[in-house]
Amino acid sequence: MRRSAALRPSRADLVVKKLSTSANHSMIWFTAAAVLATIPGRGRRAALRGLVAIAGASFTANALGKQVFPRRRPAADLVPVARRLTRRPTSSSFPSGHAASAAAFTTAVAMESPVAAAFVAPVAAAVAYSRVHTGVHWPSDVACGAAIGVGLGLLTRRWWPLGVGQPAESDAPVHAAVLQDGEGLTIVANPNSGPDDTDPAVQIKAAWPKASVIRIDDLSGQDLSEARALGAAGGDGTVAAVAAAAADAELPLAVVPAGTLNHFARDIGVESLEQTRIATENGAGIGIGLGSVSVDGDEPVIFLNTASLGGYPDLVLLRDKHAKRLGKWPAGAYALVRILHEAEPLTVTINGRRQTVWMVFVGNNPYLPKGFAPATRHRLDSGLLDVRFIRADIPFSRTRFVLAALAGALHRSHTYRQLDLPSFTVRVHGRPVAIATDGEVRAEGTVFTFASRPTALTVYR
Repeated sequence: MRRSAALRPSRADLVVKKLSTSANHSMIWFTAAAVLATIPGRGRRAALRGLVAIAGASFTANALGKQVFPRRRPAADLVPVARRLTRRPTSSSFPSGHAASAAAFTTAVAMESPVAAAFVAPVAAAVAYSRVHTGVHWPSDVACGAAIGVGLGLLTRRWWPLGVGQPAESDAPVHAAVLQDGEGLTIVANPNSGPDDTDPAVQIKAAWPKASVIRIDDLSGQDLSEARALGAAGGDGTVAAVAAAAADAELPLAVVPAGTLNHFARDIGVESLEQTRIATENGAGIGIGLGSVSVDGDEPVIFLNTASLGGYPDLVLLRDKHAKRLGKWPAGAYALVRILHEAEPLTVTINGRRQTVWMVFVGNNPYLPKGFAPATRHRLDSGLLDVRFIRADIPFSRTRFVLAALAGALHRSHTYRQLDLPSFTVRVHGRPVAIATDGEVRAEGTVFTFASRPTALTVYR
């Protein structure tokens, strides 16, 4: 403190004072997050992770740390008058909330966008030092606050793994048919997909003048013998139906994201019709795996993303309903608590073991995180199914599950099971139940046979 106070007065003193006050209530970081949020992809993810990290660091430093460790702030007369803040804080000096928020935001941004962090880090370091320079914190307050911020920034990965929103990988690059102007491409469009029920046929014909466009209702009777590739314009349900037809006909699939959520399109890294058009003209594709489920021995149904039994379909619908108003993760937590409260347990036999469960989730390829809010896939060709279920045969199982999920400790919970399997069977004891695949409710049954089909489909990317 004395060495800092002994520095010669300069114009920098005023800049440091303004910088220090601009970080009050993390306003400087909220502004930085707003700027980052205008950049799609990494920028937006960095902004969101940074805000989550700030919330955790601010609560830990201010609501907990300052209450547990009361400490006097440095005496005002230790620093020159010109450096002193107009309004000196009166709370405990230890730890520094400003340093905690600055370090948390920088750490979170660095994990998503190192380039953005290169601009944020010097400002964060200056904010942390400004608390010593203006005489409101001891250096140890700042050091400990920064450590808290770094820790909370890294801790966000426990609930929100890195790579969410990034395209999944595949070790099976494929040279697919080259389609100049869409020649040989049959695109199946669903005019009822999307938030505004907008028919994408006009944009499709502009991108692929020689392509033929049919409605989803006409797919079953369509002659595909002359087609060189199939396209799907719609949501995940539409894409799944067309993918099944493409896999049976051994044709590559072109995906046009025209649904509301477009989970599969995001996972393969397709965000626009233009990206798919370029891939079809270059013949660039990858091989991906598909999941399948047979109900009571009937013909298997293909799923691209997920299948589920029990209350999980209702959980997804309720989460998506409130996601825009509450945010995805709060909406997911609300939906989880509500559905678990209303759900009825199922008695099932999974791979020969009988148990009672609240719901069963099956993902095509392993999802992350390994809790009950799967968000992203890192691979599309693993040949494995991601199997998760919540046990109902343990006292207070729902309460214990929710607490473990909020604490990020599901991997230690006795109520939760997660397995990666190439195939398995679920036998339901009691009345038949419906299965949902890719958000669509399917037939009811009592015996569900799941299997993974590695690299069963070529997708343009």
